[in-house]
Amino acid sequence: MKSKIKLIVLLILVGLMLLCAAFAEQLTPFDPYEQDLSQALKAPDSTHLLGTDRYGRDMLSRVIMGSRSSVFSALFLVGVISVVGLVVGSFCGYVGGKADAVIMRISDVFLAFPGMVFALAVAGVLGGGISNAVTALACISWPKYARLARGQVLTQKGMPYIEAARLSGCGTAKIIFRHLIPNIAGPILVTASLDIGTMMMEIAGLSFLGLGAVPPAAEWGSMMSSGRSMLQTSPWVILAPGFAIFITVVLFNLLGDTIRDVMDPRES
Repeated sequence: MKSKIKLIVLLILVGLMLLCAAFAEQLTPFDPYEQDLSQALKAPDSTHLLGTDRYGRDMLSRVIMGSRSSVFSALFLVGVISVVGLVVGSFCGYVGGKADAVIMRISDVFLAFPGMVFALAVAGVLGGGISNAVTALACISWPKYARLARGQVLTQKGMPYIEAARLSGCGTAKIIFRHLIPNIAGPILVTASLDIGTMMMEIAGLSFLGLGAVPPAAEWGSMMSSGRSMLQTSPWVILAPGFAIFITVVLFNLLGDTIRDVMDPRES
């Protein structure tokens, strides 16, 4: 019962965060891209609650606007890799044979490389931009979900309900999408919810290294990169987006842990 109450509270908080990201333009007190050099590097006060950056742009407005690209990019990335991995892994686990061997060996190749290093290489080839950063991370992140889905299917495909579906004349696609995937979606959902925070930090990491969002776009990792040289003189420039990343990652990690606890059959 406590886990369910905790889940409801976290879902409300995440919902409020998503609403804030969706309506960021309406919530910003100032134009996040308007420069005013006379207000450059102004410390937090009653007018600019989080201070201003080197170009005099309001940090609170930029943090709010940055939530749109940072949060939605991570959600989109996790959605893509979880769906692709679920479908590919389910197909491999159910069909088996040469197709399974070839696809799993391809996934082994991706898993053999250090993830962030491979993402840096792909992003470097594709060039800067948040979409290219998401593409680079998607290329290296789907095998984990494929492996998980394949393992779940291998334990399910011998179950009586699958045999009944096969004897009733259901084809491979129907068995996979109508019977197997709904029954193995739970672990995938838990993994995806726990992965949102990780993907958000990796997107921010690529942006911090100049391979993600391109300035002056408001994105938390890019904002931290722009302000890293002013950490000692104007710490609010880097602490504001850094704290936003911290809060968001903690919130999504707590949500993932709570979803896992609620779905655990041992929970009372």
